[in-house]
Amino acid sequence: MAWIALSPPEEQLQPWCWQALRFTPRVAVDQGCVLLEVSGTLRLWGGLRALLQQLLQPGALQPCRAWARGRTALVALALLQLKIRDRQPPAQLPDGLPLDSLAAAAPALAVLERTGCRSFGELRALPRAGVARRFGAALLEALDQAYGERPAAYDWCLLPPVFDQNLELPAIATAAPELLWTGQRLLDALHTWLRAGQRGVLALELEWTHDLRRIDGRSLPRLDRLPIRTARPTQDMAHLCRLLLEHLQHRSLAAPANHLRLRTLEVAPLPGASASLLPEERQQGEPLHALVERLAARLGADRVLVPRLVADHRPECMQRWVPAQEAQQGGAPAAETLAPDAALYPAWLLREPLPLEMDRQGQPVFQGPLQLLARPRRVDGAGWWDLDAAQPAMRDYRLARSAKLGLLWLYSERPHSGQAEPRWFLQGAYA
Repeated sequence: MAWIALSPPEEQLQPWCWQALRFTPRVAVDQGCVLLEVSGTLRLWGGLRALLQQLLQPGALQPCRAWARGRTALVALALLQLKIRDRQPPAQLPDGLPLDSLAAAAPALAVLERTGCRSFGELRALPRAGVARRFGAALLEALDQAYGERPAAYDWCLLPPVFDQNLELPAIATAAPELLWTGQRLLDALHTWLRAGQRGVLALELEWTHDLRRIDGRSLPRLDRLPIRTARPTQDMAHLCRLLLEHLQHRSLAAPANHLRLRTLEVAPLPGASASLLPEERQQGEPLHALVERLAARLGADRVLVPRLVADHRPECMQRWVPAQEAQQGGAPAAETLAPDAALYPAWLLREPLPLEMDRQGQPVFQGPLQLLARPRRVDGAGWWDLDAAQPAMRDYRLARSAKLGLLWLYSERPHSGQAEPRWFLQGAYA
């Protein structure tokens, strides 16, 4: 068995448990310390030294005051207590450990010291029946666990399914950006939680509590919230911090705030960075989706647009400009649902089809005569799904060659009642 005992800052006990869960599922809390049983995972992390190097570098978390390792949990805890008290460990373990480092011996410590019993070994040398009768069986049971003669029973820590933490602000916040100082501490804890579960956050919510309930005779809500969404699961706290800052700069607090809460609304398993067995160069710069989210937060969601493919048989309706965040949340239609010959459409479409004049022979002209090529392709009807269409699309599309402009894309509207000749329009051009 191999046990590690950590003494984290009191206010970060839970984040340090999440940090420890990255390395072993056997994590417990005892006497305000974090205990890890790592014998089953040492090989996965390359040995004890490599595991300790990564465990004791928690990133944004505050470092531990001290740590110790031992063959049993109680030995590791006893050595940790000695480090905290700045006392040297004994040469012989566990016999030389002082009894005041064993929590179970605290009620009987004064009596045992008067009898000259001050170490684990001296207590173990006493008659077991007399110790049990005088001090209870719990003391002997703890001593057996320290020597590895009886297994230690702990309630193992579990990673909560949802991150939800609340902190009191160090000072009343009167402006929304002031929330970000405490929000950074919550983001650091969120990062540890995400890494422990190998997850990425898709949606989270920042909530603050108002210090006042009424202002100028007007009742105020107790809470206010700011939801944040990302296009892809992420553990990038720098990006989330920038998003929060951009949104908070556009928010005004209805009243001063005194508490801050951060919770996840949606998470997803974080995909691996690479499926290759060979080392690859790390991508430089900011991902595109992160840039889009930051610009949408700064300029407004309706001012950052991206083209989105739409399954429609009318060429001018196959692409629409939608808000970037809306497009990221809903995927584009599959290639199979698009027109089978969409790849043959011109690369450039006019915003509005251009009416063409006709020559004496009834042929369309545009900056000179046009030579019609290939057979027409017919498009019929706007479809019952599009009730906003002014009139059904009844067209025959043709390729045309212009001596000046090259290949053009034309269509003629089929004549309807009251119209003698078809009307021709220019809709696109090939590069």
